[in-house]
Amino acid sequence: MTFQPFTVRVHSLERLTPTFLRLVLSGDTLHDFTINGPILDQRIKFIIPTASGNLPTLPTDGTWFDYWRGLPEDERGHIRTYSVRELQDNLLTVDVVLHLKEGESGPAATWAANAEIGDELIVIGPGPESQYGGGIEFFPGRATEVRLIGDETAVPAVARILEDLPADARGEVLLEVPAAEDHLPLQAPPGIRVTWLDRNDEPFGAPLTRHLHIALDGDDTDEVTWETPTFSAAGEPVDVDKQPGEGIYYWIAGESGVVTALRRHLVKERGIPRHQVCFMGYWKVGVPMGT
Repeated sequence: MTFQPFTVRVHSLERLTPTFLRLVLSGDTLHDFTINGPILDQRIKFIIPTASGNLPTLPTDGTWFDYWRGLPEDERGHIRTYSVRELQDNLLTVDVVLHLKEGESGPAATWAANAEIGDELIVIGPGPESQYGGGIEFFPGRATEVRLIGDETAVPAVARILEDLPADARGEVLLEVPAAEDHLPLQAPPGIRVTWLDRNDEPFGAPLTRHLHIALDGDDTDEVTWETPTFSAAGEPVDVDKQPGEGIYYWIAGESGVVTALRRHLVKERGIPRHQVCFMGYWKVGVPMGT
């Protein structure tokens, strides 16, 4: 996966809901930002300025990460992962979740909430030499139905996946958001049922847990769950030649403790084959999420 840095500016901002902020980014370098296929849940990274407002100067090849990691912490800027919402005419659209409560907010959300048109940041993403599929986890293979499940941090990726699904796709979407004001218009195929679950003042994951009829029994690790048919952050054996077959394909993303509980239920208790599921901890309560 060959990603490279792109220096961009904030072209426009739109507060979609109390929780979602849409950033449209522009820059001459985006001419080389390349996704040779459906966008789906394409991951990218933001490097946002340091407290002094400075951005690092990074090499424009695959060595950027080692160079960035070798910089003093006060010169690096902060790095966070997002997904592409739209890419068109050298404009990159990214929907950002504004977790601004104590214990939930991070430097990226704080930066985004205070961003102004013209502000600069660095986007790490696929370039002309990148192979399609790097940073994309949604791969249903021959599945006859899909289940997309997540919290607000998964909504931008789910929204894009729905737009890229074939018109005859079948399945279900479950999305947990802070409140009813955060429901967004989604362009889903007719065979996909979308259910919004409002958290209100409940703990993270409670509506999803209740809807799926499982008991959330907690997670006592700071590690982030990231488990797809080809990768396991926990080091479990993976059969890279085993691809999703017919049946239901599960794509689950959100707060890592919730995702871990869903994984435990689906794979260990219900016996769903591992190659039919994709679990990703996008963030974790109280733990800064970095690279």
